Amino acid sequence: MERARPRIGVLALQGDFAAHARALRSCDAEPVEVRTPEPLADVAALILPGGESTTLLRLLRLTSLDRAIPAFHRSGGFLFGTCAGLILLAREVRDPDQESLGLLDVGVQRNAYGRQVESFVGSGTFSRNGGSPAAQEMVFIRAPRILRVGEGVETIGFLGDEPTLVRAGRIWGATFHPELAEPFEIHRRFLAEVAGDR
Repeated sequence: MERARPRIGVLALQGDFAAHARALRSCDAEPVEVRTPEPLADVAALILPGGESTTLLRLLRLTSLDRAIPAFHRSGGFLFGTCAGLILLAREVRDPDQESLGLLDVGVQRNAYGRQVESFVGSGTFSRNGGSPAAQEMVFIRAPRILRVGEGVETIGFLGDEPTLVRAGRIWGATFHPELAEPFEIHRRFLAEVAGDR
């Protein structure tokens, strides 16, 4: 019997959620735009996209998603924060200090790679399924930098010696934009974990 397409939520309050939806469709998943808590009851995972983290945090509070997202994770849901989404998930945010959901034990520095005009594409590495690291294109746009990786957090992506992709249980975080790098290998790996195909 053919496996059903997984339904994956994409936080659609602000930022580049449409690019994540395209990546998910390319990976044979069904994206579900999430603007209120109700759709979380019908998805296996939620992607928190890039955007402007202070704006996203304010919108999360206005929609009660600031409480619904931690509850979704406690009930078994997977989370994947990219760029500003990582900032929302991080336990510590600096430059300037900022509140967050605090679900992922990392410390991050906002806009650490420079302003919008200093955006760049780097050649990093990504460990797939515990194998040897493979080359991975990484797109950085006003990206945060991971300053601290907590106990129990695994680094699976690097730019040089710097951690750029981490995971801890059912939470992933990336400093860059994997939705802009075809053929979306990082989305495919995340979806495999959501499906239990680790």
